Amino acid sequence: MIYRLPLLLPAAQAAPDMPALRGQRALRIAAIQELSRDAPPRVRPFDPAQDADLTAPLQPLCGLGLERPLIMGILNVTPDSFSDGGKFASSEHAFAQARAMVEAGAAIIDIGGESTRPGAQEVPIAEEIARTAPLIRALRDEGITTPISIDTRKAAVAAAALEAGADFVNDVSALTWDRELAQVVAEAGVPLCLMHAQGTPQTMQKNPQYDDVRLDVRDWLEVAIGRAEAAGIDRARLIVDPGIGFGKTLAHNLALLTHLGLAHETGCAILLGASRKRFIGTLSGVEEAGARMAGSLAVALHGAAQGAQILRVHDVEETRQALAVWQALNEADNGGPG
Repeated sequence: MIYRLPLLLPAAQAAPDMPALRGQRALRIAAIQELSRDAPPRVRPFDPAQDADLTAPLQPLCGLGLERPLIMGILNVTPDSFSDGGKFASSEHAFAQARAMVEAGAAIIDIGGESTRPGAQEVPIAEEIARTAPLIRALRDEGITTPISIDTRKAAVAAAALEAGADFVNDVSALTWDRELAQVVAEAGVPLCLMHAQGTPQTMQKNPQYDDVRLDVRDWLEVAIGRAEAAGIDRARLIVDPGIGFGKTLAHNLALLTHLGLAHETGCAILLGASRKRFIGTLSGVEEAGARMAGSLAVALHGAAQGAQILRVHDVEETRQALAVWQALNEADNGGPG
């Protein structure tokens, strides 16, 4: 099997005949790198006959266009998340944080009531619902219309969140934890994010191994997409996430980040969630998760340059500022040759 990685240039530096990556304003496809499991990689020119799918714009998600990267603000209403556990556990603090993220530029708020950090324990369904559904309902009652995703593996939690006003589901298990979740999503007709993970939070960092992490994750995501489609969920409503830090070593994370664009072949939007994660601390020497904002911004901008459509972050205002400058520098209408 041949895997295609689009090699990208900023639109401001690209030749006029280079096509846009899925309608993105800042990125053009300069060439295609082909990878396989049994041959060295090779680079070839973009071929409209083979590669037109990589130029097809994606449909909006929850009314949000994908011509520019969207910021998804992380709101963990948990006592034990790896970076901000306990900080927003009270309804008052969680509500204030959601409003602050919207005002700072978050296009989506991702609300989770169960930590999936390495070693985290499962939260009972009733408790997870109690942490999330009332908050979502309160935000809607206050007139906040920003799309909300519910970060859960569980059908009952997702159903309660959607009934309270959530707009889509972010499942770190990609429909492998609770098979009833697929039916909930299909019946609701909402988008679904499928994330790759090897193992569970209790086991995922115990010596994860792959034949080729880049291609293994790409194949796994295609199987997950097939699982969702078989349940009646349209591919146009699917988002894929390589699951940085979920059953990966430092080397695995770096390989996935440098080959993030392999997921464009799926025809789904790509979500990158790397904010404040341990690998950033390992590379930068910053032990405290909350102090990894600068490293997180570097990864977010790298993800944008690889064509990720959604960036899941803790530091919304700082990411918005960095993306605004990145976008201005890279779009073709900034005075460059594009």
